[in-house]
Amino acid sequence: MSTSCFDREDETFIVLMNHEEQYSIWPQWKAVPGGWQAVEGVQGDKQHVLDYVKMHWTDMRPLSLRKWMQEQAQADSVQP
Repeated sequence: MSTSCFDREDETFIVLMNHEEQYSIWPQWKAVPGGWQAVEGVQGDKQHVLDYVKMHWTDMRPLSLRKWMQEQAQADSVQP
């Protein structure tokens, strides 16, 4: 049985982010999937990139939901 590239200890990973500001890790040698962009300057072993994601992805809600909720809160504060 072969080991997934995501489980290999010697793999180099990069961090990806999509338009909703959601994060993922990805093997450095694989093509970046559509809809995702590599976070510039972030690569390393699995633990390094997971630490980066943990530090920067502090709100799991998609960007569109965060914006909608902010708009609703602003609208509620304007109403009498």
